[in-house]
Amino acid sequence: MISLVIIAVIAALAFAAINFSMVKKKSPGNELMQEIAGYIKDGADSFLIHEYKIIARIVVLIVVLLAVVVSWQSAAAFVMGTVMSATAGWVGMRMATLANVRVSNEAHVTRSLGSTLKVAFQGGSVMGLSVGGFALFGLLFIYVIFGKLMGQVNPDQLVIHTNWLGINDIPFTMTVSGYALGCSIIAMFNRVGGGIYTKAADMGADLVGKTEAGIPEDDPRNPATIADNVGDNVGDVAGLGSDLLESYVGSLIASIILSAYMAYTAIKSGNPINPELISAMIQFPLFFAAVGLLSSIVGIFILIVKKVSDKPHRELNITTWVSAGLTLASGAVVTWLLFKDLDVSEVGFTIGTFSPWLAAVLGIVSGIVIGQLAEYYTSYHFKPTLKISESSREGTALTITQGLSVGMNSVFLPVLVLAVATIGANALAGLYGVAMAAIGMLSFVAATVSVDTYGPIADNAGGISEMAKLDGEVRDITDELDSVGNTTAAIGKGFAIGSAAFAALSLFASYLYAQGGVEIGKDFKLVLNMIDTMTLAGALVGGALPWLFSGILIEAVAKAARAMVQEVRRQFKEIPGILTGKTKPDYRQCISISSAGALKEMKFPALISVLMPIVSGFLFGPRFVGGLLIGTTLSAIMLALFTANSGGAWDNAKKYVETGHHGGKGSNAHKAAVVGDTVGDPLKDTVGPSLDILIKIMATVSLIAVSIFSKFNLMVLFGG
Repeated sequence: MISLVIIAVIAALAFAAINFSMVKKKSPGNELMQEIAGYIKDGADSFLIHEYKIIARIVVLIVVLLAVVVSWQSAAAFVMGTVMSATAGWVGMRMATLANVRVSNEAHVTRSLGSTLKVAFQGGSVMGLSVGGFALFGLLFIYVIFGKLMGQVNPDQLVIHTNWLGINDIPFTMTVSGYALGCSIIAMFNRVGGGIYTKAADMGADLVGKTEAGIPEDDPRNPATIADNVGDNVGDVAGLGSDLLESYVGSLIASIILSAYMAYTAIKSGNPINPELISAMIQFPLFFAAVGLLSSIVGIFILIVKKVSDKPHRELNITTWVSAGLTLASGAVVTWLLFKDLDVSEVGFTIGTFSPWLAAVLGIVSGIVIGQLAEYYTSYHFKPTLKISESSREGTALTITQGLSVGMNSVFLPVLVLAVATIGANALAGLYGVAMAAIGMLSFVAATVSVDTYGPIADNAGGISEMAKLDGEVRDITDELDSVGNTTAAIGKGFAIGSAAFAALSLFASYLYAQGGVEIGKDFKLVLNMIDTMTLAGALVGGALPWLFSGILIEAVAKAARAMVQEVRRQFKEIPGILTGKTKPDYRQCISISSAGALKEMKFPALISVLMPIVSGFLFGPRFVGGLLIGTTLSAIMLALFTANSGGAWDNAKKYVETGHHGGKGSNAHKAAVVGDTVGDPLKDTVGPSLDILIKIMATVSLIAVSIFSKFNLMVLFGG
């Protein structure tokens, strides 16, 4: 069956290359359109190059630490993870910066919503296919090279007895953890850096251009408008791709590590599990992901070749539903082939052969439900967002108040869905089932990311249309696509947050196994004592950590946005010809401000996620870190849902007003809605997406480091 994974990887990357070429061959429009697109492309390329240089220095440091303290295999896998994630982000962003102007020109030439949607989606599919293809390619490499080297399918060979510190280790789990950590590092920096960049530019453009100067969004007279469009690419394309690739890999690796620890525990207990069963459990996530990727290719292909209607939301839903349906059907076949001849009762599969598949189905269903809930709370076709737009007639204060209410109300039902799915998955296949629920939720990630990425491409196309002074009909087409893109983005964030919750629970179970160390098998129980002082203290600190993390991010956006506002005001004041249209603004200065602000501010919040569990572990030991992980996970899930949904609702409430309701553009209601959207910008595009990465990166770092700080910490040193 390994050939299935190889076929999926080759098919995904080949299809991505074909779509890249087809979009690139389309006409980029007139000279002015190409000039504007060139500014956006150069700005995005420049930022990502500088960001990757900063990340490279940190990667080198982590590689050395992993090679010395853990193993050279973990260090090599870490490098592989960073390369795969960074490459996917770069390819997707490059496509987006080529596709935006071609989407604008397609709308200009054809005046067809369906035709324009197809070009935008085909450009977005390059990111989606790259995420699935590169993630599986790297993991396949780890399986083939290090798995064979370390004998991961044979429980008796899972353990290397000692390393240079004399600590028991499970090398294959440490290796795949290294791969996950590499993906997480890139995702964190891309999301944090890109999020700060895009929101600083967006806020600066809106607050001065739309609110103070009264000029339309993406007006070429606004000095920050190019930086705003650059931000869509570095934050919502490269950042989004790295984010969901990390979620995808984290979910896969959570189930792999858990299976390995289950085998290790059984060996230590003197009751080893059938090696073929463990082999199937370790391989199953990879094969399930492969059929999910192939199913996504079919779903994407259908939208690209079919006659597309003028109902973008329905067309995008068809892609998602086809991908999910085919994943369910093919996943059942894979499950039967792997587990049909095995006694799965050894590991507690209650239904039998199809228990892990049913757990994955629960994940898919819960992901769809969470996505629909996100749509309900953020789309202007439903009551919550409509109430925000109505509140805008009474001014900014009520706009903000109503948006906060919508965001807070939106947390309970998705969390309830996660709780029910967790209980159900655990009943079907234990903690392995919970891990499979995460994999199910992201099994058709290529389709999900394709749908998500089309949004910022359409947004950029709208900006280019405005700046190139194309007629209003063109902007109407791109605005409608952009509005649907905001909703699909909120749905995608719901998937990422939900899968993070499932994966974090599985990784936390593996952390407890690793904390057990040599005591596993001697009446070892997978239990965390929450009444223990250290554990409770850790949970308190962990619960507060996402709020500190979020506060730092919002302040970083505010600092960069403040500099942008001052620059836009300066240009309007010192270059009076800008507002009359006689003089071009200095776009490059605004791009430089956003880049400098993002690169300066992204380091500290990103490093918190890596250093917090390590420092806590060496100071207070593994019980404190166990509580830290629980507190962080619970707090971050709810805060992520609140910020993502409230921000999305404010954004679409503004768009509803801009369609002509409550006075339309330029009205007092519109000015209030713009402020609400501006408040929501750093919440939905910087804080929310970064929190699900925080959960998984802390769990992964803790899992890698626990075997060391459980032996060497201040509590042990002082007899605590």
